[in-house]
Amino acid sequence: MKNNKWIQELAIQPNITVNSAKFSEQYDKNKKIWDKVFKFLQESDLTQMEIGKYPIEEEKCIAIISEYDTKDLNEAKIESHKNNIDLQYVITGKELIGLVSIEKTTVKIPYNDVKDVIIYDSENVEYHPATNETFFLFFPGEIHQPGVKIKEKNHVKKLVIKIPNVE
Repeated sequence: MKNNKWIQELAIQPNITVNSAKFSEQYDKNKKIWDKVFKFLQESDLTQMEIGKYPIEEEKCIAIISEYDTKDLNEAKIESHKNNIDLQYVITGKELIGLVSIEKTTVKIPYNDVKDVIIYDSENVEYHPATNETFFLFFPGEIHQPGVKIKEKNHVKKLVIKIPNVE
């Protein structure tokens, strides 16, 4: 990750919370899809894209554009995934994204294999600002809480790319 060969001409950078060892491992195992993801980020005018799903690699890798208002801490879901890596990027607006250690959680809703998600409860969350300058990567098992308001509710346009995790 540190040599930035993968980043090409991309204007945004990974957030400091990104696990560079896991990224490097996944990039090496699935370079073709990761290169398509970064090409999509580089070539798309995300501010002009409509809400919806955009295939990057057939059904294997999907970009999802959504819009919503940020939520209070107790309203935003705390989640993780088993099969997919989430790339999350705030196109417009601002939010907080929380990171949680597995030891500090309880499962609220068990794993849903259709949605590839587990929902948790936790009171010990470390929050990081999410803006249009950086993207976050959440690997399977990394518990995160996106969509949290900073001081007051804010309208956000966001990109989430579901990237297959390779064992």
